[in-house]
Amino acid sequence: MAGMWTRSTMSYRASFALMLTANLAITSLDFLVVVLMFRHTDTLGGWTLPELGFLYGTSALALGTANLFVGSIDALGDRIRTGALDTMLVRPAPALAQLCAERFSLRRLGRPVQAAAVLGWSITALPVHWTADRILLVPALLVCGSVIFACLFVGGATLQFWWGEARELQNSLTYGGATLLQYPPTVFAKELVAGTVFGIPLAFVNWLPALHVLGRPDPLGLPAAFQYASPLAAAVCVLAAALAWRAGLRAYQGTGT
Repeated sequence: MAGMWTRSTMSYRASFALMLTANLAITSLDFLVVVLMFRHTDTLGGWTLPELGFLYGTSALALGTANLFVGSIDALGDRIRTGALDTMLVRPAPALAQLCAERFSLRRLGRPVQAAAVLGWSITALPVHWTADRILLVPALLVCGSVIFACLFVGGATLQFWWGEARELQNSLTYGGATLLQYPPTVFAKELVAGTVFGIPLAFVNWLPALHVLGRPDPLGLPAAFQYASPLAAAVCVLAAALAWRAGLRAYQGTGT
């Protein structure tokens, strides 16, 4: 299905190029705001511009990757209302995979490409002694962060089985969460930072691993093991999203169409 939508998109290459360019330009505005802030200050919460670039690049790249592969699931509520979900349930393929692949759009590559460029710049500009564990932690946090955001997409969409207008709540967890992670934890209240660790595990996307990579102290004073716990947090998110999805499917009642 993803290949079918990709071939459909590439049939109009000029349109695809324009939409991809527009996507790149729009997503670049997020980091432009950060750059403009640093025209009036040298640090933000004690963090420098390259350090914020690292936070921005890792969070936006993780979100962009998750959005590319599973972002289409946010339209689950529309399919429930129109009865289109019934068609997916009778096909010999997992309904979750069909929802994620439907209307697969390569123009979403704009966000991860732009984020990767910012991340690459920040890594070269950071005065960090790149030891083996720090080098390995960067791709690990990107993979785990993408999985965590993908689980938030799926878990948030599952709420639409009971509450058809839950899409904006899902967006607050995914896009809102990525915006939160673009700024250092030191500018937020400790209660909010603790909520991203012990509540919705957004801190495991980049905040906690970045503390070790950048040599920064933990504002919560957590054990150092938390900075390496992103794979465990991602596994817990996968389990929670899977259980929520199965519960939603069991609760779903078809439209009869």
